[in-house]
Amino acid sequence: MRIRLALLATLIFSIALPAASVAAGDRFALVIGNAKYPDADAPLKEPINDARDVADELKRGGFTVEVGENLTGDGMRRAFDKLYSKIKPGAVALIFFSGYGIQSNRQSYMIPVDAQIWAEADVRRDGFSLETVLGEINSRGAGVKIALIDASRRNPFERRFRSFSAGLAPVIAPNGTLVMYSAALSSVVSDNGSDHSLFVRELLKEIRTPDLMAEETLNRTRVGVTRASRQEQVPWISSSLAEDFSFSPGGGTPQPENAAVAEAAATPPPPPPAPPVQTATAPTSPAQTATAPTPPPAPPTQTATAATPPPAPPAPSQKPAEITLPPPPPSAPTVIQTAPSQPNPTTAALADDPTIKGLSEKLDKNPDDAAALYRRGQVYASKGAYELAVKDFTNSLRLNPKDVEAYNNRCWVRTVIGDLPAALKDCNEALRLRPNFVDALDSRGLMNLKSGQNKNAIADFDAALKINPRLTSSLYGRGLAKKRNGAIAEGDLDIANAKAMDPNIVKEFAEYGVQ
Repeated sequence: MRIRLALLATLIFSIALPAASVAAGDRFALVIGNAKYPDADAPLKEPINDARDVADELKRGGFTVEVGENLTGDGMRRAFDKLYSKIKPGAVALIFFSGYGIQSNRQSYMIPVDAQIWAEADVRRDGFSLETVLGEINSRGAGVKIALIDASRRNPFERRFRSFSAGLAPVIAPNGTLVMYSAALSSVVSDNGSDHSLFVRELLKEIRTPDLMAEETLNRTRVGVTRASRQEQVPWISSSLAEDFSFSPGGGTPQPENAAVAEAAATPPPPPPAPPVQTATAPTSPAQTATAPTPPPAPPTQTATAATPPPAPPAPSQKPAEITLPPPPPSAPTVIQTAPSQPNPTTAALADDPTIKGLSEKLDKNPDDAAALYRRGQVYASKGAYELAVKDFTNSLRLNPKDVEAYNNRCWVRTVIGDLPAALKDCNEALRLRPNFVDALDSRGLMNLKSGQNKNAIADFDAALKINPRLTSSLYGRGLAKKRNGAIAEGDLDIANAKAMDPNIVKEFAEYGVQ
């Protein structure tokens, strides 16, 4: 399903030696505030203000500070390279990033303002991995690495691929590293509507305390954020520091001159909103653990009617059975099966969209470009042009009959517009090609929910949630199916948990034609 996640990422790497042994010139900081993302509905309010305030405070603590605002991918790369070039053995390096961040393959990525993210693979191409940056800083001989990350807001990219985990992932960092996230692993918080984030406000209070050790500074920050948010936002800390370090050493450390890297991002044409479905890789495991999960169970075999409970899931080596979709029995709950109330724009109305225009020009030169057809289908789907999306996915599958993602996307679009038998056929084919494909399980669950096959929907959503327990669409869909199947309390609990993870999930399902 569409995945709109907005996360605001604030990342600080600070590398330091004991306060008494580190001279002012040995402290280097890179502070980045990214606010103007073309894919977002509006610029973020907090990153620029937070970055400037953090930079000012770090300068008072003896850091030489580089500041970057609204950096493109090239701008961030140059800024990181400049920081790397300054680091000497035993130096202090600190990086602050405020903007959007995404978790992919159990790593956290900082996103530049010009990133073009439509599939999970694009995150790794355009984003900057926290672990990679920490490793590079460590390779230059830094003694202490500190990363403070305020990256727990939903971003406009997440709903473009469905096998995702919200929030940020635990970091595997070198020894001598202190990492702090503004919220718990794999969780998100809502914007507070102010010009500064709660996390940075509390952080600055503690940084100003002279001779307070870094770990205690961050512990106090966590307590302050937790109390101020009434436990709705609880920062996460990981430390392997072996040396003492203070952000504000006593004795009036001289303030170095600030070196600004203020690069305004190139303003690319705004990409379209996130398409409802997309996966570029097999679904990743939940990010709450650092070890690989045990293999998930195979998807359940559905039954032909809603009244008959599904059999137990087959062994992992088995493939899901292909089934047919009967009409709901007379006693089935009433289910809205209409297409969403979004406009269905024509090809002419979309011709000026820059992404569609570019893909269409590419297809004019090579009509058999399966990847371009697939991508344009996703863009059409994101804009409510569902018939055009189905046409592109169909042509893409004609060229690549084993494209499991295309089958899943076409299943989802057909489900949204109410072509349920064809949608079921696509989902079954996706699961035949890739058993335990979490996205296809989620799509087939939605199809069953719309058709009134509530027990089958529960079975599909259960299987999807065993693979990714934080898949909000499956959690919310299971809640609806449980309530319609008579388990009111259990359904209400699922719905409440899903709404806590994504307050927009109710509106999203209404747009799918499910209420």
